Amino acid sequence: MATRLFVHCCIVSILLAGVAVPAIAQGARDLSEASEVRVYKNTDEADLKAYIYNPDDLASGERRGAILFFHGGGWRSGNPDQFAPHCALLASKGMIAITAEYRLTKKHGTPAWRCVEDAKSAMRWVRAHAADLGIDPDRIAVGGGSAGGHLAACIGLGIDGFDTDGEDSSVRVSGDAMVLFNPAVDIAQIPERYGWDGRNADASPLQLVKPGAPPAIVFHGTADTTVPHDQAVAFTEAMTDAGNQCRLESTEDAGHGFFNFGRGDGSAYTDTTRSMVDFLEEHGFLDD
Repeated sequence: MATRLFVHCCIVSILLAGVAVPAIAQGARDLSEASEVRVYKNTDEADLKAYIYNPDDLASGERRGAILFFHGGGWRSGNPDQFAPHCALLASKGMIAITAEYRLTKKHGTPAWRCVEDAKSAMRWVRAHAADLGIDPDRIAVGGGSAGGHLAACIGLGIDGFDTDGEDSSVRVSGDAMVLFNPAVDIAQIPERYGWDGRNADASPLQLVKPGAPPAIVFHGTADTTVPHDQAVAFTEAMTDAGNQCRLESTEDAGHGFFNFGRGDGSAYTDTTRSMVDFLEEHGFLDD
């Protein structure tokens, strides 16, 4: 038995008991099924890649809705294959889905705030290449989990600063919707060991919320001890108080990363991806 909390303008509890959950397409387990791989940014530490999943029926000249995912790993580690199943699933539904690399404190020796720089670069690259990629530039969502959820929220909210020298700042960074999985949205007081070098207060999504933000859906487990569930509640309340659309779906007794493909019996992945698809369809990212 699982309890899920749905928050729009208020928090409402809905009990799901003994209901069979229809299977949903599981998608790829790794990056091998990406339609193409492109370098979106050259840095001294590494060439950063975007793994692109296209619908099978994508035709030349079309403009599809798209989503850009960022993986988790505490800004230190992780791999874009975390969202390969989500990308494959959304491509099967008609969207263009992308999962991107970014520099990591452990792997590349860069401070954590460089992750925000790279996330902004990734979004600018997607928008600048929208025509070539077959993407509608007005329908680009952002998604991510944990630290990647933090990056997605920063991009979704159109964070100022953290720009890479030489990039075209006229290209819009903000996303058109946010899909956030146990996101770290309150990092103003995060410990120094995470490598933010004092710039965390400027990159804390909870403090960046303002009117006019794009619609968001947030998935979180109530037993998460890595990113406390209270952060998700506070973010959702801040969004709705500012007049924005934000829905929180909380899973009782679930810990950090509960939503990932292959975790447990797979029901959390199935439930969260079903809600993700419904949310994106509701907001016009899936073509009829």
